[in-house]
Amino acid sequence: MKDALFEPLAPKHEPLAERLRPKSLDEVAGQEHLLSPGMALRLAFDSGVPHSCIFWGPPGVGKTTLARLMAGAFDAQFIMISAVLGGVKEIREAVDRANAFQQSHPNKRTLVFVDEVHRFNKSQQDAFLPHVESGLLTFIGATTENPSFEVNSALLSRAQVYVLRPLGVQSLEALIDKASALVPVPALNAQARARLVSFADGDARRLLNTLEMLSLFDPKDTLADAQATPAPKDLLWLEQVLGEQLRRHDKGGEQFYDTISALHKSVRGSDPDAALYWMARMLDGGVDPSYIARRMIRMASEDIGLADPRALSMALEAMQTLERLGSPEGELALAQCVVYLSVAPKSNAVYKAFKAAQQFVKADQTRDVPLRLRNAPTQMMKQLDYGRAYRYAHDEPEAFAAGEHYFPDDLKAQTFYAPVARGLEIKIAEKLKHLQDLNQQAQQPQAQPPTEKK
Repeated sequence: MKDALFEPLAPKHEPLAERLRPKSLDEVAGQEHLLSPGMALRLAFDSGVPHSCIFWGPPGVGKTTLARLMAGAFDAQFIMISAVLGGVKEIREAVDRANAFQQSHPNKRTLVFVDEVHRFNKSQQDAFLPHVESGLLTFIGATTENPSFEVNSALLSRAQVYVLRPLGVQSLEALIDKASALVPVPALNAQARARLVSFADGDARRLLNTLEMLSLFDPKDTLADAQATPAPKDLLWLEQVLGEQLRRHDKGGEQFYDTISALHKSVRGSDPDAALYWMARMLDGGVDPSYIARRMIRMASEDIGLADPRALSMALEAMQTLERLGSPEGELALAQCVVYLSVAPKSNAVYKAFKAAQQFVKADQTRDVPLRLRNAPTQMMKQLDYGRAYRYAHDEPEAFAAGEHYFPDDLKAQTFYAPVARGLEIKIAEKLKHLQDLNQQAQQPQAQPPTEKK
C-alpha cells in the first residue's frame, strides 16, 4: 500500500460560478448596453487594441470576467492584483513581470487587473501612472464604488470608465438553466423560481452559489433524476433552505447614497408610495433607522419649510418615538412621518433664502452694526450711544416699526426670502406685503399742514 502522503492530490473543486465563467463575449450575461454590436465595449474588443479602463458596477455582474476576456482577446499577459490583500510589493512585482514579458514578447501587451481598486490609497494608485504612460502595461480596475470619488483623478483621466448594471431577470433565468445542466438543481415552481431570481438581486455569483447550495438538498428530487418526475419545490421550501437573508445594500457606498437620494426626491416629489418603498429598501438593507430619521428632519426644513411648519415638529417627534421604542416598533413613526412629509405642501423658499444670504455675505465686505441695533449692557456702551434711537417694535402700531432699516446703514435693504404660493406661506406672503406697504408709507414725505393767512 502506498503512503497516502505521496499519492497525487484530488482535483481541486471548482465552484459553479467559476465553471460557468464565460469563455467569450457572446456568453456574457447581461451588459447589452456595452456588449451589443456597435456598443462601446464591443467596439473596444473589436479594435484589437487594449486600453486602460475601469469597470464600475455591483458585485457579480462580470467585472473580472470582462478583464480576463480582454486579456484573451488581445493575447496579452494577464496579471491580477487584489487591492484588499495586495500593496506596493504586489505592484512592483507586476511591473517587473511586465518588463520581463516585454523583453521576451516585444509585440505583446501586459494587462494588470486590480480588483477592488478603490481599496488602494492615493500613493498606491499613483504607482501605476508612469507605467501606464510609458505603455509598459494596460491598467484595468474593478470597483463597486463611484470612481469619481474613490479613484485618483490622474489615473481616472487615463482610463475609460464602463458602468456595469445588475443582471436582469432574463439573464438570471438563463443562468439557472445553464447551471441545471451541470449540477442537480432541485426543480422549482414558478413562484419559487421567481423568488430565487429576486433573491439574487442582479448578482450572478450570488445566484450560482445559491444554486450550488440548493443542489445539496434532497438529491433524489432533482432535474437529473431520470427515474421519476418529482413535484417542483415550492416557495416555502425555498425560504426554509435559504433562511432570512437581506438583499444587497451597501451601507456606506454609492448604492447607499443613491437610495437615500431616491427617498429624498420621492418626498420632494410628493409621492408617499415611492417614499415608503425606498425607506423600506433602506431598512431591509440594514440601514440604521436613526439615520433615516435625521434625514427626514432635513427634508422637513429643506423641502417643506414654512409651507407647513408642523412637518419639522413631526420629524422631530418621529425621531423621539424611534429613540424610545427602538426598532422595529419605532419604524412605524418613521413611516407616518415620511407619508406626512410627502403629502405636505412644498417650499424651498427658506432654503434658497439662506443660501442667497450666505453667498451675499461671503462676497460682501464686513459692515458695522448700526449703533441703534447694538445692545448696551454697560454704562460705557450707553455713553457711546449703543442702542440710542432704537425703536421697540412692541410699542409701535401693529407691533411694527414702519420705515426702520435693520441692515447696516451703508447697505441697501436686500430681499432673500420669497415665499411660495403654497400652504402657510400664502399667509406669510400676504403679511410681508402688508408690512412692505407700511414701510413705503412711512418713507413718503409727510404733507405739511396749510399755513393760515394773516
